Amino acid sequence: MPPERAPDDAEAGDLADLPRPREHTRLVGHAAAEAAFAQAHAAGRLHHAWLIAGPPGIGKATLAYRVARRLLADPAGFSDVPPEHPTARKVAALSHPNLVALRRHRAPGAKTLPTRIPVDAVRRALDLFGSTAGTEGWRICLVDSAEDLNANSANALLKMLEEPPPRALFLIVAHAPGRLLPTIRSRCRMLSLRPLAEAEVAEVVAGFSPPFPAPDAETLARAAALSEGSVARAVAMLDPGRAGIVAETETLLARLDHPDWRRILALAEKLAGRDAEPLFEAACETVSRFVSAELDARRHEPPARLAALVEVCDKFARAAREAAIYNLDRRPVVLALFTDLAGAISAGTARA
Repeated sequence: MPPERAPDDAEAGDLADLPRPREHTRLVGHAAAEAAFAQAHAAGRLHHAWLIAGPPGIGKATLAYRVARRLLADPAGFSDVPPEHPTARKVAALSHPNLVALRRHRAPGAKTLPTRIPVDAVRRALDLFGSTAGTEGWRICLVDSAEDLNANSANALLKMLEEPPPRALFLIVAHAPGRLLPTIRSRCRMLSLRPLAEAEVAEVVAGFSPPFPAPDAETLARAAALSEGSVARAVAMLDPGRAGIVAETETLLARLDHPDWRRILALAEKLAGRDAEPLFEAACETVSRFVSAELDARRHEPPARLAALVEVCDKFARAAREAAIYNLDRRPVVLALFTDLAGAISAGTARA
């Protein structure tokens, strides 16, 4: 069960009724990545900075906190740590004297989450390495996620990575490592995590305890199939409203040879609401899966026949970004998408 939180306690990536990565000790998948840490530790060659990369929601931060718990509880043996262990509880509460976490966190009394991890937060966190640690052993800084660093905070972190003190470890979670400073990447050992298998996603979600509402087997299987290996995405797909938008979008995309403009217009209306951003995101993801499947099914056709589909995706992505940036009406974006997709599909069929 996730610990009770104050009403104003919020962090980037929080999911309703679910524990944060540092609050649970169970890890599904990523055995090879965990073994890489164990092997490096056993050989006495634990690199001072690790870049844990992969798509959002697949368990990168869970792995990072798991490694931190092991090193803080058993610096020599790197053994597993049960949930009731004092170190596990301190890590969950971020109260361990040898651990600091850099993340976007809403300060008490603030109305919103900060958009970036500020440089002052990085400097305060790095004070851990300039003073005597609370206990002997490793001193660990965990960054979740690196994309949230601004230019100044990234440079402040870089300085410490360039000249790390003894027994210092940096665990840096990154959803898109290519966006980081090359100098940061060059000082880290890269550990790339792959999306989970559908069965692993279902296993993680099924293992969540109350107050998380346990889904029925069919709903869970559907969410796992749409998750693209991400537990966070699977949880989002358990929302009936989001699942309904996905199902309706899939139905309309399957009928592009004879578009149902009445239903397409109704979908556009639903996606245009002020609070419909998550639904619009789900529809966009559904379109992306559809186009990817179409391109795969037609992979033996000449590239010129596939170019129209790629162009439609590019045009839609630009229109969706502009709608978000300038707070534009999404209805024309949705209608134009279906118009362009229908044209591209019919043109490709005619040429075939």
